[in-house]
Amino acid sequence: MDLRGFADEIGASGEVTVTGAATRGGPVPGVRVVRAPTGVDWLRGDEMTVCCGAGTLVVDLDEALAEVGQSVAIPPSGTVGGALAAGRSGLRRLGYGPIRDTLLQARYVSAEGAVVKAGGPTVKNVSGFDLCRLLVGSWGTLGFLGEVILRTRPRARHEQWFATRDDPIETYRRLYRPTSVLWDGTTTWVLLEGHPDDVAAMAAAVGVVEAAGPPSLPAGGRWSIPPADVRSLRGTFVVEVGVGIVHHTDPPPAVEISVAVRELNRRLKHNFDPTGRLNPGLDVVARTLRCDGT
Repeated sequence: MDLRGFADEIGASGEVTVTGAATRGGPVPGVRVVRAPTGVDWLRGDEMTVCCGAGTLVVDLDEALAEVGQSVAIPPSGTVGGALAAGRSGLRRLGYGPIRDTLLQARYVSAEGAVVKAGGPTVKNVSGFDLCRLLVGSWGTLGFLGEVILRTRPRARHEQWFATRDDPIETYRRLYRPTSVLWDGTTTWVLLEGHPDDVAAMAAAVGVVEAAGPPSLPAGGRWSIPPADVRSLRGTFVVEVGVGIVHHTDPPPAVEISVAVRELNRRLKHNFDPTGRLNPGLDVVARTLRCDGT
């Protein structure tokens, strides 16, 4: 994928922001806006990798992957680049892992307007610092994603949500590799994937019943707690058991950010974007603490 046009649009001076589907807050207001390239460049089902523009809609990528019986561990809303920039894993993080593990290689445009490659399509070809993990969750303040190579996974033959009133932690411990376990203080929801017979057998063994889907997630706040502390939650919430992500009607509790963390973030930002021109004004530390630790 040729990123020269994208790099030229970003340039090397002046404040600039990037946008996709604007499902995660939209671009920085009052700043020149650019859009990342779109489209699936190539798909290698035998190697379980796919290359696409960062502006590609996740639903479009998922449709292309479905043709080869694969999927990617990215939440099904907005664009691929937006999901990676926000660093927010979806409800299947328990089974699929964090979103940062999905990104193998990124080609991004730096604050100097240069196209930079980070990572590689295979682990054995990568050396030096793992810049891909640094870019995930950086909210576009270190560089604007243009093209990404992602790790894919086999698409589940069958999946089904179940529900029970049993204790969420005990239910989780009795399950074999659940994809997701959610709890709202009363009901525990479980997502199981695999062969239909295996899913049915596991559900029967644990004593859960079929559910139409997961519960609606409260939209007030999102933050992370130690997975063992789920029973301490109060109010209206849905928590991801085994992961510790809390979706709550209340905003996140106040968190004191240490001077060391602030200084580390400032130094990273200065090294990657000395003039502060990329998505200016975003407090990445606070956004990350409200996210899920990626």
